[in-house]
Amino acid sequence: MSEIIILFVCTGNTCRSPMAEALFRHEWERRPDTPGVRVLSAGLAAADGEQAAAYACMVMREAGLGLEGHCSALLSEELVEKAHLILVMSRQHRQRLQQRFPAAGEKIFLLKEYAGLTGDAEIGDPYGGTLERYRQVFAEIGDAVSRAVPRLERSLRDENSTGK
Repeated sequence: MSEIIILFVCTGNTCRSPMAEALFRHEWERRPDTPGVRVLSAGLAAADGEQAAAYACMVMREAGLGLEGHCSALLSEELVEKAHLILVMSRQHRQRLQQRFPAAGEKIFLLKEYAGLTGDAEIGDPYGGTLERYRQVFAEIGDAVSRAVPRLERSLRDENSTGK
C-alpha cells in the first residue's frame, strides 16, 4: 500500500481543519500497532501560509496540543489525488470537492458522518466567533475524531487482509 494520507478540509484552513488534523494525529499516534499515516489539512479558499486563528491555538493549547507551527494551505488537485480519505466539515465543502474532483467522490466524507455520529452532520465555522464557540467546535471535532480513528483503523486492517 502506498503512503496513507488523511486530509481534513474546511474553508480557510485556519480553524476547523487544523484542529482536526492535530487531534487526529494525536489520537492516531496513541494507538499501538497502527500503520503510519500522514495527516494533513487544507482549505478550499485558503491563503497559503496563514497562521491558525488565535482562538484555535488557544483551545488547542488548553488541550495540551499546539497549532503554533501551522501554516494554511490551499487545496490542490495533487493533495486530493494522493489522499486515501478526505474528511470535510460541511455539506458545502463536500459538494464543492465533488464538483471540482469528481473522481475523488468515493473518498470524501463529512467528518461527523464518517465517525458515525447522528444529528447535525456539519461542524460550523467558528471563524470570527468567541472563544466559547471555538471550544464548542473543538469538542465536536474531538468527539468525531475519537470515533473516526477506530473506523479508519478497521478499514486499513480490512484492506491489508484483502490485499487491496
